[in-house]
This record gives sequence, structure tokens and C-alpha cells, in this order.
Amino acid sequence: MTATPAPRSTGRPTGTARDEAGPGDGLVRAGAIVFIVGAVATLVTVTPLFLGSDPFPTIAYAVSMLMGVGFAVAGAGVLRSVAAQRSRDKS
Repeated sequence: MTATPAPRSTGRPTGTARDEAGPGDGLVRAGAIVFIVGAVATLVTVTPLFLGSDPFPTIAYAVSMLMGVGFAVAGAGVLRSVAAQRSRDKS
């Protein structure tokens, strides 16, 4: 019978990697939600162009701009996460 080697340690306690939200995770989630709302609004505002009906009011086009805002918020969350990882690695 051969001996089974012991599993290697990753350096962090088990169960903490996925259970705890890191810095920037909330911004990424919020940015994704805002992006999806903007994407749906964009699809809705473009639909009358293909159907030949009357266009939506201006506010519908303003909601479409949320797609870019969501992308920026998610990007800020990623940058915050990267900065926290770098500072954690330095110490």
C-alpha cells in the first residue's frame, strides 16, 4: 500500500476565500446590476426603430446611459480590489 501525500496548504484558513466579500466586491456587483439595467433600457429604446413605431421619451434614452455608469462603477470595484491585494501582498 502506498502512502497518500498530505494536501498542500494554501496559506489561508479553509472556508474564508469565498465566504467573505473582499474590498471592491460590492462595487462590482452594484456596477453589474446598473450595467444590466442600462443594457435592457438600451434594447427597449432601440426596438421602436426596428418596429417603425414612435420613439420613447427622452428619459428612456437617459436610462440607457446607465450602461456606461455601471461599467465605470464595476471598473472602480476591480481597481479597489487590485489595490487591496497589492497592499496585502506587500505586508
